Amino acid sequence: MAKQAARKRSNRTGPTRHIFVTGGVVSSLGKGVAAASIGRLLVNMGYQVRIQKFDPYLNVDPGTMNPSQHGEVFVTDDGVETDLDLGHYERFLNQPLNRHSTYTAGQIYQSVLQKERAGKFNGGTVQVIPHITNEIKEAARVFDGEDVDVVITELGGTVGDIESLPFVEAVRQFMHEHGRKYVSLCHLAYIPYIKAAGEIKTKPAQHSVQKLREIGLMPDFLFCRTEQSLNKEVKDKLALFCNVDRDNIIEMADVPLSIYEVPNILIKQNVHTLLAEQLNLSNSDCDMHDWDLMLRHIRNPKDTLNIAMVGKYVSTQDAYKSVNEAIYHAGFANLVKVNITTIESTDLEKDKSIQRKLKNVDAIIVPGGFGNRGFEGKLQTIRYARERGIPYLGLCLGMQAACVEFARNVLGLKQANSTEMDPQTPDPVIDLMESQKEITNLGGTMRLGAYPCQLPIKGSRTTKCYGGADQIDERHRHRYEFNNAYRKQFEEAGMRFTGLYYPDSHQPDNWLVEIVELKEHPFFIATQAHPEFKSSPVNAHPLFKGLIAAAYKRKRELAE
Repeated sequence: MAKQAARKRSNRTGPTRHIFVTGGVVSSLGKGVAAASIGRLLVNMGYQVRIQKFDPYLNVDPGTMNPSQHGEVFVTDDGVETDLDLGHYERFLNQPLNRHSTYTAGQIYQSVLQKERAGKFNGGTVQVIPHITNEIKEAARVFDGEDVDVVITELGGTVGDIESLPFVEAVRQFMHEHGRKYVSLCHLAYIPYIKAAGEIKTKPAQHSVQKLREIGLMPDFLFCRTEQSLNKEVKDKLALFCNVDRDNIIEMADVPLSIYEVPNILIKQNVHTLLAEQLNLSNSDCDMHDWDLMLRHIRNPKDTLNIAMVGKYVSTQDAYKSVNEAIYHAGFANLVKVNITTIESTDLEKDKSIQRKLKNVDAIIVPGGFGNRGFEGKLQTIRYARERGIPYLGLCLGMQAACVEFARNVLGLKQANSTEMDPQTPDPVIDLMESQKEITNLGGTMRLGAYPCQLPIKGSRTTKCYGGADQIDERHRHRYEFNNAYRKQFEEAGMRFTGLYYPDSHQPDNWLVEIVELKEHPFFIATQAHPEFKSSPVNAHPLFKGLIAAAYKRKRELAE
């Protein structure tokens, strides 16, 4: 796990500071949002910040995990499949992450075992302590250097879980070795409100902190997730029994509008200054101008749009997390509030009244996915959008499905399909990539990460969305691609290939289709990429922004 090369010299004196974020009581409290919000404040104070996530599960990465169980898989520029919390980090900090921003227990153990096989431990017995904990500490130090002021590390799971113990022990050792003046521990705990009794209960948080103390850790900050505001009596009680300074008891109540309000909630409680003081960093102003402007757009929309997202994992709230957020970002940029209606594509196959389900939507998105389940429902959705002039954006499988639908219903190739869905189709308009045909292991072997994309057609809607650029970079996660044998038929029927990737300049015909659009449609764009991964609340992605703009234009025209 080699350290990264230095970027630019910081004005900080002393070593790189570290903030560890842990969670207690229950999972899904929002550690990722808390860590990302802290990072946003430090960035706005002018510090160079890096952020990472340690996950205690034994999978090497979440790439082979079902989205219905784990949520979406986020992909970095350098092609790493990661936990969805890295999406929060990128969106809040508005900076790309890389493979050093994510470590799982599977990776940690795999690295230690590879070293053992190579004889790196000189025949010694390999144990959790010190070998596993040393590997975890090395991962925590990977960003250390003159170019980074603060590293924020979120520990996945809940304090007290068996699988989390090596990570928590590594943090204890890390804090002992580095000293408390340069390391801070922020613990997030749930403070329940018992409705029947009309009381807020602090006991779960107390027991959570007690678990930390048993391991030898004492939190510097206690972030309290709560549905009700905490009064002085509750905060005093938490300070006394959790042994945390009263000012460092931070309330994180549910926000009324958006998770992007959380940094401002922390600002009001002086978290940025308290953290800087605790880490011996010189205090500076926290410039929230761009962030406040974005929040004003959220609070004062000029209209409301209804967007339908038709997918196969919609029963899981986090399965399309980045897509949802990118839609909201585009709404902020267009000064409109966006309501997202999720529709299970499998249900559309059973219920033929697709017009009833989609008649009141202003735009339609079909996101990525894998496998045959629900695919025909996506095709029905895309045909509905194409024939009725409803703004449409297809992502990954949503682009492949758009091509299959076009082949069947415009070109008349009634059995056209993707070979992922039907290996025996007579018209494989979508086929397995050549580079994927000899691959047997599923984990980390797709076409992953950022690739350049040429925009060859000047004046296309795609090019207009990207501000006239002739080349862009987008992230990918797929094994199948458009079959170039059908290129001429598609072009003659009105589909334009507005984004192309040339993998080999010596073979100009051996290109990959990255983006398609329909010329005679108000807005019909589909991309093989995952543009949602590069959207942020202060910098909405161009394709999503273009979709929402087209939806708003159509709504106004229909109202006239």
